[in-house]
Amino acid sequence: MSDLSNWTPRKRPGVSVLEGQFSKVVPFSRQHHQHLLWEALGGLAANELMTYFPNGPYDRAEEFGAWLDEMNENGSFQTMVFYDAEGQEVLGMASYMRIDQKNGVVEVGAVAHGPKMARSKIATEVHYLMASHVFDELGYRRYEWKLNNENKPSHLAAKRLGFIFEGVFRQHIVAKGKNRDTAWYAMIDQDWAIVSTAMRAWLSDENFDRNDLQIERLEDMRERIQSAK
Repeated sequence: MSDLSNWTPRKRPGVSVLEGQFSKVVPFSRQHHQHLLWEALGGLAANELMTYFPNGPYDRAEEFGAWLDEMNENGSFQTMVFYDAEGQEVLGMASYMRIDQKNGVVEVGAVAHGPKMARSKIATEVHYLMASHVFDELGYRRYEWKLNNENKPSHLAAKRLGFIFEGVFRQHIVAKGKNRDTAWYAMIDQDWAIVSTAMRAWLSDENFDRNDLQIERLEDMRERIQSAK
């Protein structure tokens, strides 16, 4: 987006249900989701998924739920809960964070995929739905992904989904008694056309064989689409 002469602040993301072919993404409610999320993330094993979060660990679902509830109540988070397509089973979560409506910038963070959605179509589709919501529905300019620089799986996930590495903020924060270097990734509205086209193509039936294994990697698909431009 280059012409900002008529720019206006964007609406806050994450207040509606997002529906895909394989998944459904709904706003967090402590009453409905606290225990379901805790169990979906493995109970106490959820702390392993949140190793690089600056908060925790937690001993009980109530502690975990209280943290999420506080962050959502004070406006720091708009947590989204991942369900299967039928809306029967909770599978994971992510949050819209550092929501800057004035400038059309938002981060996705506090990402935790439960074991049942790991390396699945759902794991890709939920992030497509969340990104499409901010770019296509709300008209945001920039979508960020930040992480502890030591978190190698999160680096790989950001790159796979199409976020561009922008640098490392050294000694950015103190987390769990240690210096945390924070790596910054982002995609902007100009990136989204190729990123979204590749995601839709990757999720299509044509990209999976009879054993439901991918035929072409998302990264390769995105590179091919970019080269054809």
